[in-house]
Amino acid sequence: MKEIRYTTPDEAVKAVKSHDHIHLSSVASVPHCLIVALVRRADRGEIMDVRFHHFHTEGPAPYSEPKYTGILFDQGFFIGPNVRANVNAGYADYLPVHLGESQKLYRCGALPCDVAMVQVSLPDEKGMVSLGTSVDASVAAVEMAKTAIAVVNPHVPFAYGDLIPLERFDYVVKDDTPLVTKDFAEPTPTEVLIGKNCAELVPDGACIQMGIGALPNALAGQLRNHKDLGLHTEMFADGLLRLIKAGVINGSRKKIDRGKVVASFLLGSHEVYDFIDHNPMVEMRDIKYTNDPWVIAQNPNMMAINSATEVDLTGQISADSIGTRIFSGTGGQLEFVKGASMSEGGKSVTAFASRTRNGQPKIVPLLNPGAGVVTPRADAHWVVTEYGAVDLYGKSLQERAKLLISIAHPDDREMLDRAAFDRFGPNYHNFSV
Repeated sequence: MKEIRYTTPDEAVKAVKSHDHIHLSSVASVPHCLIVALVRRADRGEIMDVRFHHFHTEGPAPYSEPKYTGILFDQGFFIGPNVRANVNAGYADYLPVHLGESQKLYRCGALPCDVAMVQVSLPDEKGMVSLGTSVDASVAAVEMAKTAIAVVNPHVPFAYGDLIPLERFDYVVKDDTPLVTKDFAEPTPTEVLIGKNCAELVPDGACIQMGIGALPNALAGQLRNHKDLGLHTEMFADGLLRLIKAGVINGSRKKIDRGKVVASFLLGSHEVYDFIDHNPMVEMRDIKYTNDPWVIAQNPNMMAINSATEVDLTGQISADSIGTRIFSGTGGQLEFVKGASMSEGGKSVTAFASRTRNGQPKIVPLLNPGAGVVTPRADAHWVVTEYGAVDLYGKSLQERAKLLISIAHPDDREMLDRAAFDRFGPNYHNFSV
């Protein structure tokens, strides 16, 4: 291993030129010290038209702010709360892509990667570093970048999986800022009911994928009496960690990566980050691997459990937007839907509350104008609310409408039934499911 020369953030970001495309490690592991240094250059008028690409980021996002119009411009693969308002105001932008293909954008050259800015762990005895909680598309970005900058941070856990030699980086900076953590609210009674309805679909020995938040935590709470579950997912948080520590998730029945927890990025408490540090049970992998439907499908009884902003009466699932307002992103939803559908005994599940917090229906006659369809109706299978679970697979449009109305909020069912009759005609009332 060659001797590594450390430099300052200000020195490292001098490598950034006007019109460059920058990749950021994301979620809990954003290299904020480099961003702050780059903003200083922007304030001095030294750069212009610099573009940023990343998964959702936690913490300040000055690269999306209106005052940097024409200087810094955000084009994220997934939109978090810190940039959402600026994206919808046009000061930043969303780059639609399945998260599993985000790495391909770099590797095939469809999206330039001039500079990769990532946080990494302390190196091991072989000089290898881990991307810790943000492997995602960062492996590809470092591979393809003209200039790669690493922030070595002792708070970044050394997670096994896809590692990078520290000597690959052109500039190496030290920082000891703790990673961002996230506490999620306790599940509401409605979310607990949804969790119970989902848990009933999960057999012992299943391999699961789900996201983070109160609803996944509610589901995790309902899986405590299950046995021999596996985990192959984009990300996980504290709810699933409790199942791992309790032995409910042990991966013993997985066909590939047996006994392993496989993920690509994380957001949660320090307990989650500490758990993956030097833990041979955990592999943090390139998003190319975790989100590949053919990889996902190799584990039997794969359960892909995702959410939605709206579902129309034919089973079209919107999850990235509310009308024309971008809310998050395509994510890996369809990749896991496909993988679970191809898995022997697998199921894809879309779970959500029947109404928004403002009392608006989420099962609707038509999606709001401009809403994105993340999962097409031909790929929609199980749909779950607090009122039950229905399987749309193999069902016609009129059958789907009846099934979905049966799990809609009771106060919305008459409205939905009238809309279905207006759409499908008199035959709609002549059969039952």
